[in-house]
Amino acid sequence: MFTLVGLGNPGEEYENSRHNTGAMVLEVFRKTVGLSDWTFDKKRNALVSEGAVEPLEAKKGKEQKALLILPQTFMNKSGDALKQSKDLKFKSTDKKKEIGNLVVLHDDLDIPFGSYKISFNKSSGGHRGVESIMKVVKTEAFARVRIGIASSASVVKKSQNEKTVEKIILGTFSPAELATLKKMAKQIAEGLTVLVTESRDKAMSQYHS
Repeated sequence: MFTLVGLGNPGEEYENSRHNTGAMVLEVFRKTVGLSDWTFDKKRNALVSEGAVEPLEAKKGKEQKALLILPQTFMNKSGDALKQSKDLKFKSTDKKKEIGNLVVLHDDLDIPFGSYKISFNKSSGGHRGVESIMKVVKTEAFARVRIGIASSASVVKKSQNEKTVEKIILGTFSPAELATLKKMAKQIAEGLTVLVTESRDKAMSQYHS
């Protein structure tokens, strides 16, 4: 069973905001692979969907079960949705604990809008939702889909203050940007399918923009 978590803030006021990119892309994946409708899991305080993910080609990879999670807490409490999880598969390599079946999707200010990267074992980069998950699972060694939200007109530098960053990430996408994101989300959904049914390394090498 793979666990895929899409990060965002709950509530209509945050709908289509840049900070909700992870949740928005996970919804495209859910529809693309035909998993169940979202239901509320009280223990996780999250919306969940599950089912089987079929490989893109029958001769490549194999069907895998997947659990999709949309935390219904605010971003800095995203890890709470994994506190009850018994499905995460931990293993130790070179004195480091890693989770082979966890994938977190989130917005990333260090990547230009229209681009994305599938990464593994990277620092949080200051993302509060990712930090919350790392605190709960006690490792950064898991897969992440980092979806760019930075624009050429608003390049975020380390020196910018928190209010500036907050204004950008909580800003909403324009209709044109939403169209671009939807197109990219379909490519990401294909990459996630490869990651789940074939291998993480193949997804990382073949799916990025």
